[in-house]
Amino acid sequence: MTSGGKQEAEDASRPVPPARETLILTGNHAASFAVKAARVQVISAYPITPQSPVVEKLSEFVEDGELKARMIRVESEQSAMASLISASTTGTRVFTATSSHGLSYMHEQLAWAAGTRLPVVMCIVTRAIGAPWSVWPDHQDAVSERDTGWIQIFCEDNQEIYDTVLEAYKIAEDERVYLPVAVCYDGYILSHTLMPVELMSQAEVDKFLPPFKSHLMLAMSMDDPVGVNPVTVPEPREGFPAYMELRHRMQKALEGAAAVMEEVEAEFAKVSGRHHGGAVRSYRLDDAEVALVGMGSCSSQAKVAIDDLRAAGIKAGVLTVRLFRPFPKRQIREVLKGKKVVAVFDRDVAYGLEGALCAETKASLYGIPDPPYVHGFIVGIGGRDFTTENAIEGTRLAVERSRNREIHDETTWLNLMEGE
Repeated sequence: MTSGGKQEAEDASRPVPPARETLILTGNHAASFAVKAARVQVISAYPITPQSPVVEKLSEFVEDGELKARMIRVESEQSAMASLISASTTGTRVFTATSSHGLSYMHEQLAWAAGTRLPVVMCIVTRAIGAPWSVWPDHQDAVSERDTGWIQIFCEDNQEIYDTVLEAYKIAEDERVYLPVAVCYDGYILSHTLMPVELMSQAEVDKFLPPFKSHLMLAMSMDDPVGVNPVTVPEPREGFPAYMELRHRMQKALEGAAAVMEEVEAEFAKVSGRHHGGAVRSYRLDDAEVALVGMGSCSSQAKVAIDDLRAAGIKAGVLTVRLFRPFPKRQIREVLKGKKVVAVFDRDVAYGLEGALCAETKASLYGIPDPPYVHGFIVGIGGRDFTTENAIEGTRLAVERSRNREIHDETTWLNLMEGE
């Protein structure tokens, strides 16, 4: 056999990789296709703009028989999460999506899901919170729920939404974690914008994401029923942990979730060929002296400004924070070590202080030798455009103030229209 014939025979003997499909999808529908591929068994949701198309598409999959799942129609977002808590407790893979006031209405149940250590996955299609009423995007809804015990991952494009939903189940169902995950992406900016999204084959997804096995079901049976979440007391009794010890376990699991996310991303990259950077993602930061920091679409816009900033003599790069909870302190310290200036662009407000991302970035850098000068900016809330010019303006202002190490306590709002 000739060398060419031998090579052809070897090629023919190799398994043919499963076919993939690339579709032009909105961010909402990218999430829906990922949920279908994850073989979710129970979906419960209440419609709210701009989230509604996520579950509308899933209801089509269920109706057409493409997804063998139970679609529970409920009277409120609180009921949606309550039904998923029950389903997840009994060993079922579940999903929901919401936005804005719908997320706020879930608040009590969000803490319950996390405290029960349930691997619920939810998409938060970020939208402003009233009053005054607004249907336009910012990150206030998601950021306001940061202390409920949920893992929060922010996405920058529609392919990342699809991939992150699949990764979210793998992270949430890891025995070292067992915590709910919120996949967050900007309303309208991503939820309703069309982009090419490569879908993995079902065989690839099944290889990456095996069936869900509940840690709670291991202790349950019809013959020996158990109670879940009984009233606790201040001190442990008869071998049962008390409230404080249970909260400590949850905190340690949440802290460890960052490392699990890195492992899951590496495994996903082997299957899909795509890697989104883990907890944080860098863009042209290796030689940068100035770092622009943001989440979601803020990072995308900041990247557009880099060429202009460098042409003006400011060696800048972008740090995208993907994992907002647990906050990736170690990774942020490593990436920002040695930088001179950090400009943080928040699409939210921690009212009475500053942007939440800026405050937590500062906390991450506390105590390191020769820390960078950090200045925060509030941008794009309530749907206001965050432009390339805004990113350049903010960066220039941060650099200028850093020269005198000026302590600037007042939060700077960019693109604020005085008198409006």
